[in-house]
Amino acid sequence: GCILNGKLYPFGHIDRTDDCFRCSCSQRMMSCCSLFHTPISYDKEKCKVVFNENTCNYDVVQKDDPSKECFVYSRV
Repeated sequence: GCILNGKLYPFGHIDRTDDCFRCSCSQRMMSCCSLFHTPISYDKEKCKVVFNENTCNYDVVQKDDPSKECFVYSRV
């Protein structure tokens, strides 16, 4: 298998690692891509970015009331 951040994964396709990556593991290499998109354009004065481990994505919420989401204009 392949080791990523101290955890052993089996050869083949890995849908989701503990760190929110999708990977392919072979005897020669391991290649991964992230499952999340980083917000880059939002109201930075009123909002903050919080990583959601359940959805493997970043939530953008209001600083004064984190139960309310903020509009995100773009992600990368």
